[in-house]
Amino acid sequence: MLRLSLPPACQRSATYRGGVELTEEQWRARLNPEEFRVLRQGGTEPPWSGEYVTTDAKGTYRCRACDAPLFDSSTKFDSHCGWPSFDEALPGAIRYLEDRSLGMVRTEVRCANCDSHLGHRFDGEGFTPKNARYCINSVAMRLERAESD
Repeated sequence: MLRLSLPPACQRSATYRGGVELTEEQWRARLNPEEFRVLRQGGTEPPWSGEYVTTDAKGTYRCRACDAPLFDSSTKFDSHCGWPSFDEALPGAIRYLEDRSLGMVRTEVRCANCDSHLGHRFDGEGFTPKNARYCINSVAMRLERAESD
């Protein structure tokens, strides 16, 4: 069995200490069914289906559940994986969890503010000099476009 250790940036506590805590009913009222399935139930949107897969607009990607800033558009790159990819999150924006589902070890990424599931982080693939790929569901974010864009 292949065993991977979490990268140093991912070796944080799995205990959630964010700022937004709502009941399941409150989340259901706030989010549409697909947003709820991905953000609150850890689902994944189909590859190549998300609105931000190919966009190159400038701005800040924010959590669709709580509006916390997650990624700057300057860190977005095309990894050809079917989901928006970033090589760096904004400081303090992400919470990391080891994910052993689907017969592999991955690093799940969640919003540090509301604990919503965003996607996964993969390290060591060589796509960028930072050697990290945050593979994020489009439905988990919204792009706040820069004024000059």
